[in-house]
Amino acid sequence: MSTLVSDFFVQRLYDWGVRTIYGYPGDGINGVLGALQRFGDRIRFVQVRHEEMAAFMASAHAKFSGELGVCLSTGGPGAAHLITGLYDAKLDHQPVLAICGQAPRTARGAQYQQELNLARMFADVAEYVQEAEVPSQVRHLADRAIRTALGRRGVSVLIFPSDLQTEKYEDPPHKHGSVRSGIGYTPPRMLPDAAALRQAAEVLNAGTRVAILVGAGALHATDEVIAVADRLQAGAAKALLGKAALPDALPWVTGCIGLLGTKPSYAMMAECDTLLMIGTGFPYAEFLPEEGQARAVQIDIDPTMLSIRYPAEVNLQGDSADTLRALLPLLAQKEDTSWRERIAEGMREWRDILEKRALVRADPVNPQRVAFELSPQLPEDAIITSNWFARDLDMRPGQMCSLSGGLASMGAAVPYAVAAKFAHPDRPVIAMVGDGAMQMNNMAELITIAEYWDQWPNRTCIVCVFNNEGLNQVTWEQRAMMGDPKFEATQDVPNVPYHQFAEMIGFTGIYCDDPEQVADCWRAALAADRPVVLEFKTDPEVPPIPAHITFEEAKALLGSALKGDPERVDMLAGVARQALAGALPGGPHR
Repeated sequence: MSTLVSDFFVQRLYDWGVRTIYGYPGDGINGVLGALQRFGDRIRFVQVRHEEMAAFMASAHAKFSGELGVCLSTGGPGAAHLITGLYDAKLDHQPVLAICGQAPRTARGAQYQQELNLARMFADVAEYVQEAEVPSQVRHLADRAIRTALGRRGVSVLIFPSDLQTEKYEDPPHKHGSVRSGIGYTPPRMLPDAAALRQAAEVLNAGTRVAILVGAGALHATDEVIAVADRLQAGAAKALLGKAALPDALPWVTGCIGLLGTKPSYAMMAECDTLLMIGTGFPYAEFLPEEGQARAVQIDIDPTMLSIRYPAEVNLQGDSADTLRALLPLLAQKEDTSWRERIAEGMREWRDILEKRALVRADPVNPQRVAFELSPQLPEDAIITSNWFARDLDMRPGQMCSLSGGLASMGAAVPYAVAAKFAHPDRPVIAMVGDGAMQMNNMAELITIAEYWDQWPNRTCIVCVFNNEGLNQVTWEQRAMMGDPKFEATQDVPNVPYHQFAEMIGFTGIYCDDPEQVADCWRAALAADRPVVLEFKTDPEVPPIPAHITFEEAKALLGSALKGDPERVDMLAGVARQALAGALPGGPHR
């Protein structure tokens, strides 16, 4: 029997190591789906509820597994739906291959049904995008697309007209105008020049108050970061994507930085004289030292990410772990521990503040308490998705967490959790989701979990929903940054019984509106023998604002109330309670 183009392509994917594809069917890609069916269970096809979720899953699969993430759609609207999730991969530098159908070649250019200019549509998001035209072309398209995605840590897109998929495959002929390609890619060891390493060491050795900022590029360099930090007697803050890079139990680790960061991280950056940035594209320059305050060294494998947030005196292109190992022998052991002791004291005070904030009275449940009570109960090998892990969850060695970082998209937590379970089916996964994000396709993806959960050896898959009937972070950003009152027409979210929906599709549903039951509800969810939707009725007037806010931001908050914020009484009461807990100007532990 002759091999069809689609059969050759699926085999080629397998030969490249692809074992999981996230997608949704459609007639434009039916040829490839038929080949997957003939290929058997050697490649698992995960049917999602929406193509955007498939692309998010592919991005998350790459993050949690280190492998190529793969998503699939039909042409036209299906391909268009992939865009948001593919931008998530692009901005977080994850290798993803998108496979899309297309109208038949015989009808191209005739405004045929579902015919879009996909190559043009994907041109910005993709490092490589190409539409196949003849069978002999498929081999080098597949090889180059995958190698480009892996090598450039970005998105590749392959477009297959529906009629081409079912044609007989032909190897490229050995003649002019034809090319041949092969399988395989091994990432290079990338180290900076020896002279640049010496220059970096000179800068770091000269510092007396060294701060380190780690991001996702340091996730595989935990031991090396700790060794360098100990040599320099440095403190370390974490960008949100790099939260799992360092254990929070280390006394000199100040937790996250930025809008969802900690006060000790803010203070360390304001007081340091030297900054070492490792594998991070943290976007908010206002949380970094003032320009000229600190000498800086930056390490990143991508040269385009160097010195774009803070002007570094020495820019080192290289793998984080390898570069730090090469740098360590050049660093002098600092003996003065006073800088670290100040940082550790600040963290002890901050932890006291966090506990007080989490236990502050709310109506009915304080959202900070939800994360606070989970933290000591987290399984040692847990994987967490979405941004509620920023402040109140302590990461321990071996745990993983991620979210939509550079894109900062809503609606990524549940698809990320699905991908985490397929990448690590023997590990517990917890998604922490706001109700606004939950209503943005995430409820539908609970059905995906219901379809596949019995295939996972570890059955712990918890979707925790913060139900406050509002887009809370958007509301508080509008108040604190713009000085405008809450715009109810845009920021109110319909109340939905998420736990009841979960029960309808075979989950365990748990509802909690009693702050004294939060810890017990987490224990029940973690002990369940099936997926759980754990719904907490949380107070929308607990402010999710930066740990340190400026006078201008405080003034904007007051201004929003004076302009007639519909929740001004509850809002001001909530701000006052947080101030008394030491979180805002005027409270203790400043």
